[in-house]
Amino acid sequence: MTYISLNLFVLVTICVTLIFSEFTDQDCKDLGFIKSKLVCSSCDNLKEFGLEEKKDHCYQCCQKESRSSGIKKRYPKAVLEVCTCKFGAYPQIQAFIKSERPSKFKNLQIKYLRGLDPQIKLYNKKGNIVETLSITKWNTDTVTEFFETHLEQENEDGEDDRDYLKTNRI
Repeated sequence: MTYISLNLFVLVTICVTLIFSEFTDQDCKDLGFIKSKLVCSSCDNLKEFGLEEKKDHCYQCCQKESRSSGIKKRYPKAVLEVCTCKFGAYPQIQAFIKSERPSKFKNLQIKYLRGLDPQIKLYNKKGNIVETLSITKWNTDTVTEFFETHLEQENEDGEDDRDYLKTNRI
């Protein structure tokens, strides 16, 4: 009887440890997540991209959003980089670029670089790259929503005094 009790105790302890343990930063990186930047609400979107099997791991790597803060980081400039030769592989990105949507974002530039998969580079006020995001699995609405959420809006008078924001295309 004590042998069975001991085995049951060990089994329960292992299960509790596995359920309540968090992955380390390296564990998350190995799974394709950046723990410090992953918010839990993003895990719900994995199904949209055919990645539902990663949902449990995502929840173990994500940061709970603080509802009280509600502050999302905004960037003064973004550059969407893509190769036109890869438009066939990324029709959603092509649809975004060829639509009127980019013109809504005065601080967004589209840069065509040969052989490059679609990505977004986000810049700080000093013009330094702060973050680079692969957008190969994003759809048109996701790209638009991202820019609406993470790009600073222009001034009240409709003008922005930074020269690099005057144009939408490079």
